[in-house]
Amino acid sequence: MTSPVRVLVNGRAAPACAGERIPVTEIVEAEVRAFFAERLAEVSEHLDITFNITSNSSPGAVLTGDAVPDRTRWFNPRSIDDLRERRVRLSNDTSLGTGWAPENPFESFVRELVDHFSGESEFTLPRAWCGSDVKLMGYWDGEQADVVLCVPQKSRHVGSRAEYVGNTESVLAECYRLADLRLPGSKARFRLNARDVPEKDELYLTYSGSSIESGDEGVVGRGNRVNGLITPLRPMNLEGANGKNPVYHVGKLYNVAAQRLASRLHEATGGHAEVHLVSTTGQRLDQPWRILVRLSSPDAEVDKVQALVAEALGEFPALTDELVSDGIVLS
Repeated sequence: MTSPVRVLVNGRAAPACAGERIPVTEIVEAEVRAFFAERLAEVSEHLDITFNITSNSSPGAVLTGDAVPDRTRWFNPRSIDDLRERRVRLSNDTSLGTGWAPENPFESFVRELVDHFSGESEFTLPRAWCGSDVKLMGYWDGEQADVVLCVPQKSRHVGSRAEYVGNTESVLAECYRLADLRLPGSKARFRLNARDVPEKDELYLTYSGSSIESGDEGVVGRGNRVNGLITPLRPMNLEGANGKNPVYHVGKLYNVAAQRLASRLHEATGGHAEVHLVSTTGQRLDQPWRILVRLSSPDAEVDKVQALVAEALGEFPALTDELVSDGIVLS
């Protein structure tokens, strides 16, 4: 490592409540270091963490005379009574959450494939060379699967070009093995590390098992759907859930709620279900501005659908507590 990885931490947080200090930077730094130790251990001791954390309120607090608008206390609470979310949960923005169900077998397969190579699995645990920065693009027409994926290798565990090539062959063999299990009867083709030119030693070979060491920046961006998939041919929106406050960020809360509701509607009707929840900034989270439900089943009973919608909305604000405790769990 010639220089550390810069980690920029942005956002709002309350530095104190009722005169008692909250160790925000210490909490955040511990979490950042724990994250990298788990995901990219090689760089976990080479981090330059920059904090850009403020306690500013959102715009709209007009100061006239001696009165202090409530919103200026959002991140400077004098006591817990200044925490508005203890009374009512309001949307932070005008946006929407989207969910649909069911997944087809290929969608489930590609998510499993990425998790299989990027996390701790029976394949990766005995193969120290297997890096975690795994990406995959797949196409499926119902009969044939075509997949392009990249799986980096960690340089200090690869002794030669021949060893690298042998490792790629083992990854491909594992891809075909899993395809036979998950997509029986379908034809599958896999292309791995498509930019490799082994004879010129152009290989996806890195120290950390990630492209982060070459200056690739990581932001929420195009990924991070709550179901673990990027599906441009399915209903979707541009909200990413990661890094968003689970108290009021509709980009997180409504995506989780919409996906859960879609799954329940699919189970109840047996057909395809699509859900869009649209918020209005400053309005109650459990009272969306618009609720759009599309069902493929012609026999869906309106009263049962409405009951499931009401059930999903009734899970606010408990959904926040669940996300704080457990993260996003959809199963």
